[in-house]
Amino acid sequence: MNDGRLVSVSVGSETLEGNLDVPAGARGVILFAHGSGSSRHSPRNRYVARVLRDVGFATLLTDLLTANEEMVDARTGHLRFDIAFLAGRLGAISGWLVRQPDVGSLPLGYFGASTGAAAALVVDADRPEPVGAIVSRGGRPDLAGSALSRVRAPTLLIVGGDDVPVIRLNREAMQHLQGEKELAIVPGATHLFEEPGALEEVARLAAGWFARHLGGRWTAG
Repeated sequence: MNDGRLVSVSVGSETLEGNLDVPAGARGVILFAHGSGSSRHSPRNRYVARVLRDVGFATLLTDLLTANEEMVDARTGHLRFDIAFLAGRLGAISGWLVRQPDVGSLPLGYFGASTGAAAALVVDADRPEPVGAIVSRGGRPDLAGSALSRVRAPTLLIVGGDDVPVIRLNREAMQHLQGEKELAIVPGATHLFEEPGALEEVARLAAGWFARHLGGRWTAG
């Protein structure tokens, strides 16, 4: 699968790597926010990114942790739940992205997974300009805390129907979101959406949400 061109993003004294893919005539750009020990190599997010590119969106899959930080986090697990830290990284990457000549003028969306979804919500709440739309896959929006009430971007929360604890956490978080919001439950799916057809449904829902709010070639038919 084509992952686009390799890019390097300077964040403070660190450098993060990512894959930026810009299809011809892109209508928007989707920045993926990984979490809970994942990275830009996540096969699930790479699949969703491919679907989004097929319907007219540029995608940036980037690591939020350096290689050394990932090794430490693999032992301790502390960075993946440090939402302020992850949001700082995501915000810096967003700033880099909007300065790129080929995508900087495009509407921006976030696709967040697990704790990365919380980071995406925090960034939107704190940015001078809100992002165009946010999609959360199996996310922990509850970890965004008080930032939830300041989120302005239209937000779609996608949860597996068998991921009962996370459904509850998403429903509680929904009560604090003040803008446009929707909870989509994929029947029979667990947290990683590994069941047949589950990830395809996630990609379909995400494509529809981004097309609705950012523009694009996707149609429900």
